[in-house]
Amino acid sequence: MQQIMIVGAGSVGGFFGVHLAKGNPNVSFLLRPRTLQAVKERGLILRSASGTLTVRPPAASDPRELVRPDLIILAVKAYDLDEVMDQLEPVLTAKTIILTLQNGVDVEDRIHARLHRDCVVGGVAFIYSKIVEPGVIEHYKRGSVAIGEMMGHKSERLGMIADLFKQAGIQCRISDDIRRSKWEKMCWNCVFNPITVLINDRVAKALDHPEMMGVIRQIVGEVAAVSASLKVPLAPDIAEKTIQATQAIRDIHTSMYDDWKAGRPTEIDSLNGYIVQKGRELGIPTPVNEALTAMVKAVMEKEKSGPGILRIEGAVVQPVTLDRESLTKLPAEHQVSDLGTIMPNMKGKAIRVKGVLEVPALAVGADHVTFHSQDGQFAASLTVKQAAEYGVLVYELDGQPMPASKGGPFRLVAPGLGDLCANVKGVARIELTKGPGKDTRPSRKAT
Repeated sequence: MQQIMIVGAGSVGGFFGVHLAKGNPNVSFLLRPRTLQAVKERGLILRSASGTLTVRPPAASDPRELVRPDLIILAVKAYDLDEVMDQLEPVLTAKTIILTLQNGVDVEDRIHARLHRDCVVGGVAFIYSKIVEPGVIEHYKRGSVAIGEMMGHKSERLGMIADLFKQAGIQCRISDDIRRSKWEKMCWNCVFNPITVLINDRVAKALDHPEMMGVIRQIVGEVAAVSASLKVPLAPDIAEKTIQATQAIRDIHTSMYDDWKAGRPTEIDSLNGYIVQKGRELGIPTPVNEALTAMVKAVMEKEKSGPGILRIEGAVVQPVTLDRESLTKLPAEHQVSDLGTIMPNMKGKAIRVKGVLEVPALAVGADHVTFHSQDGQFAASLTVKQAAEYGVLVYELDGQPMPASKGGPFRLVAPGLGDLCANVKGVARIELTKGPGKDTRPSRKAT
């Protein structure tokens, strides 16, 4: 087991990789291009309270450019597994060993199902560190691993891997039941990863509220029920053990919290989402994990923008974005199901502006509404009363989304306004103002 490849140099791969590489020239890294560039320029840097370590290991974004590995240590997020395995397959041999250091409990089985051979050693990382910038990791607490064969037996390769870690100064425990070890960590991950996102704070805030104890027990109870059904029973007091074990690291954020704050994807689908999925397959209710999954996904959802998105802003309490689907769900009283009744020779659907203006809370004094085209060249400014009484946004034509060639995805028409007729194609922004806004209609003086 001479050649070692670390896949990923994030909070886990960066910490363990630096320690493994500092005294071993046979440790290489498979990295994303941005991280690769940083490592080539400055080295891979690990900062901690005890000092800074910098290594300059062989690294590439294509594994074929590195020495073929005997041991691969996977330290990427669980959601990247398939992409990474596609990259690695060209360099795998019948003797390649893969050590997994991902959160979740299904990575090893997914690799087995893909490769159809006994090449996987399960691992659990216990560490609190974070990515400061590509190629720079800050380490705060802990820094050990547990490893084990998925079938629970002893093996020569376990001892060899453990020796590698120990020689690098990393605590490494050989677990007799690595599946159980992974499920025990799953309990912690399913509790504190989503909760820290939802409360926007550290683990301590959850531990210090008595009301949270019941919630934590429910989360762990659902995880343990799924685990037991998959023939990995956990201790009856696993919830209490999870709470107690967390007291010593109560000041930390979590990896999910850090990912959220950095704008990266989270592992919610591999954690609570996995429990929900398996619960449905096994007929086990998991309502709390389902709620956590849904809420974290809602928090993570970035504000929509671009074609097909209508933004209402300006003199409103809170800007609002709507798409075609959300427009169709506004109250039926505002829907125009047959556009031909107000626009002869047009077959389509629309929404009255009155219904759209009821979505945001208008600021006190807002009295005009301006409809802006996507390219910003055209606009029509009506009083709120005019817009509510006459304005219509067309969003469907001939049973299809309103095409851009016809003024879509949203087109303002105002039948009944007479000489003040407003017709703006490609409406992308509705701006509420105090006083008139921009108006490019020929009959109006631009403001």
